[in-house]
Amino acid sequence: MFFESHDGTRLWYEDYGQGEPLVFVSSAMLTTDMWEYQIPYFTERGFRCVAFDRRGHGRSDRPSSGYGIDSTSDDLAALLDHLGLDGVTLVGHSLGGAEIARYLARHGSGRVRKVAFIAAMLPFMKRTEDNPEGLPEAAYEASMALLRTDRPRWMAQQAQVFFATHLGNDVHPLMIDFTLQQVMSCSPYATLQVQREVFHTDHRAGLPEIDVPVLVVHGAADFSAPVDVTGRRTATLVPGAVYKEYPTAGHGLYASHHEQLNADLLEFVKG
Repeated sequence: MFFESHDGTRLWYEDYGQGEPLVFVSSAMLTTDMWEYQIPYFTERGFRCVAFDRRGHGRSDRPSSGYGIDSTSDDLAALLDHLGLDGVTLVGHSLGGAEIARYLARHGSGRVRKVAFIAAMLPFMKRTEDNPEGLPEAAYEASMALLRTDRPRWMAQQAQVFFATHLGNDVHPLMIDFTLQQVMSCSPYATLQVQREVFHTDHRAGLPEIDVPVLVVHGAADFSAPVDVTGRRTATLVPGAVYKEYPTAGHGLYASHHEQLNADLLEFVKG
């Protein structure tokens, strides 16, 4: 199914079940299919589960503009408005978490009951004078140079560490292949744009203003979003946040640690 966003872009969404709504906001370069361990689980437990493909991703339109964090957070707002959803729990992974944070900063929490940041790219990835905990821009530029010149190689190099399989996490090779298929289906232009947004956007001012309950879940072995740069800092900035850290989890904990994550999400949503 499609809905029309704030600038006329058609975005694909999926809507399952009935009951209290959970809206899943996907990672950069991934699609609604990434939530295959979450959507059936929560639908079977009496929740309504909604997810959508970001512009340039999956089945959504692939426009040449609108990839800034303000625009993509407005895409989320357009989905909630289209479906008339209230009392929503927003669950965002990686860039999806950053978009939720920006949505709250721009649109407020009127439709939102709770928020879960899963391996979220928050609060600010780039190292600056007032953000010494961030990552060096030179490392980002080197990574982007490889992404521009050999996108398949860049993706393949991320695959194993994404799930932290070196720590013994039982992730089948077909799941890794499936994840690679999703990220390679993303528009190359959109891939570059969202990577830039992830790195350069500063969310530090907005996080302390969040006025709904927040769960922060992060893996200690997250290579894409190092926990010292992201999860632990996010938990200290959001008032009253509940923080869960998984010692052996990488960035792809939604799959590698889905049983633990689902249990923690269920406890949080029902609490």
